[in-house]
Amino acid sequence: MSNRNNQANKQAARERLRAERERQAKKDRLRRQLIVGGAIVGVLAIAGGIGVVVATSGDDGADAPLVKPANSSGPKGTTIVVGKPDAKNTLDLFEDPRCPGCASFEQTVGATVEKDIKDGKYKASYHLGTFLDNNLQGTGSKNALNALGASLNVSPEAFLKYKYALFSKEFHPQETGPDKFADDSYLIKVADTVPALKGNAAFQKAVKDGTYDRWALEVSKAFNSVKDVKSTPTIKLNGTVLGTDTPQGKAAPSSVAAFNSLVDKELKK
Repeated sequence: MSNRNNQANKQAARERLRAERERQAKKDRLRRQLIVGGAIVGVLAIAGGIGVVVATSGDDGADAPLVKPANSSGPKGTTIVVGKPDAKNTLDLFEDPRCPGCASFEQTVGATVEKDIKDGKYKASYHLGTFLDNNLQGTGSKNALNALGASLNVSPEAFLKYKYALFSKEFHPQETGPDKFADDSYLIKVADTVPALKGNAAFQKAVKDGTYDRWALEVSKAFNSVKDVKSTPTIKLNGTVLGTDTPQGKAAPSSVAAFNSLVDKELKK
C-alpha cells in the first residue's frame, strides 16, 4: 500500500539528474509542437519567454494542449471506463503506476478483474494518480500515464493489457529503485509485449512526443479530488471500499478468494 501523504527518501543524485534530462526533453518536444501546431505569430512574439514559462512550470505538459484519448469520456477525458455499458455494477480502481501495492494487486487479482469485466459482472472505472512522483522524486508515474493514454487511444483492451504489463513482475520497477517509467524507450519495450501495441508507430510517437502529457495531469488532478482515497491501491464496488481495516485505511484484497468474497457481498443482482 502506498500512502499519498508519506514522504519517501529521495533517490540518488544520478537518478534525479536522469529524470531532469527526461523532463527537459519533453519540454523541448512541447516547444516544437507549439511552433508547428499553430499560433506561430503569437509564439514568435513571446519566443524569448517560452523557455522560462515551460522551465518554471511545476508540472510537465501543463501548458500543452489537452488531447483526450479515444475511449475516454468526460469534459477533460478523465473518465476511463472499460466494460459493458449496461453492467449494473461498477468497480472503481485507484492506482498509481509506480505503486508496488498496485503491482501486487494486479499480479494477483488482475486476471480475475479482466474476466469479470468480460463476463459483465461489472464495468471498471480507472482512477490513476501520480503522487509517487512527488514522494519518490521523478516523472515515471506521469510518463507512464501518458503512455497509458496512448494505449487507451488504441482500444480499451490494449489499455488493460498494457496496464497489466506495466504492473507485472517482469517490468514493474522497485518503489525506491531507478525510475524506469521515466524512460520512453522502456515504456515502448513493455508495450511490445502487447500485440495491439507491438510496433505500433502511432502509439510510439504519442509516447515519445508526450501527446497525452496534459491529459495525464488532468487525470491525476481528478484522482486527487477524491478525498476519501488515502492510499493505493483502493478498490471500490458501487461506492463501497473493499478490503480489510488498517491504520492507513482499508487494504485491498490480497487474494482472489478474498476479492471474490467481498465482491459477491456488494453486487447488485
